[in-house]
Amino acid sequence: MYDDVLIPTDGSESAERAARHGVVLARAYDATVHALSVIDERDYDGVDDGRVPDPEDAAIERNSRQAVEAVADLADGETVTRVEVGVPSEAILAYAAEAGVDLVVMGTHGRTGVDRFVIGSVAEKVVRRADVPVVTVRAVESDTLWPPIDRVLVPTDGSDASFAALPYALDLAERFDAEIEALSVVDERTTSAFYNVGTALEDVVGGLRTTAETATDRIASEATERGISASTTVVEGLPSRTICAHAAESGADLVVMASHGRTGLAHYLLGSVAERVVRNSAVPVFTAPVREHRSPD
Repeated sequence: MYDDVLIPTDGSESAERAARHGVVLARAYDATVHALSVIDERDYDGVDDGRVPDPEDAAIERNSRQAVEAVADLADGETVTRVEVGVPSEAILAYAAEAGVDLVVMGTHGRTGVDRFVIGSVAEKVVRRADVPVVTVRAVESDTLWPPIDRVLVPTDGSDASFAALPYALDLAERFDAEIEALSVVDERTTSAFYNVGTALEDVVGGLRTTAETATDRIASEATERGISASTTVVEGLPSRTICAHAAESGADLVVMASHGRTGLAHYLLGSVAERVVRNSAVPVFTAPVREHRSPD
């Protein structure tokens, strides 16, 4: 399913941790690793005009080369390395399209200062615009190595768009012999809104919970049909915050979710939720693109 895995790196702790995760996924699918470091053109003067190289530019180039070489050493197999100058998010997306990569794995926080990659904002832009799945990894204090991937959390709001992530989650669960937990969060702000306009809160919450239970049951049913152990959870709360907290508390190794979902008063906007989860989750997040409604099969 994945033949080429792109790992953007700036040598930061977050990027290094993402590289370990990316290499595990690449090995699981026997994929080629592409290590890319983008020197932010806003911090780089270059020496094309024949000037004496700026010491800071030389340090940036050295750090970038070391970063991609570190990924290549970690992969210990077929690896393509590239160092480019440009706007990081644009360069990553352009390289992904040029090289025909199937998956991007990157950190959510990076270097700051003159040699910055600002990978946090870059990661969010890549997730928002990529035509392929993106796995984002945050450097946390309780850093552990992958594998194993034993538990995959799949958030859903019941929309067709949110189910775009399900084929990816099922494939990963089969590949790693993992179990799946379907999670739906009834947005507490929605129930409060109905209560404030005089609607019977019990009826509103009941309807939202029924929708959530139907969505999680669908995921569990499809997993069970493929021989994957599955469970369901429906809770009330703030979607992004609840997803992040539940992922950590439930022992999930990976959150798999779509990039966009329902809109409207009765449902949360999964797109903004996905971005907040990417930004804050201590658990790696696999974000599936919705716009093409692609299936990994």
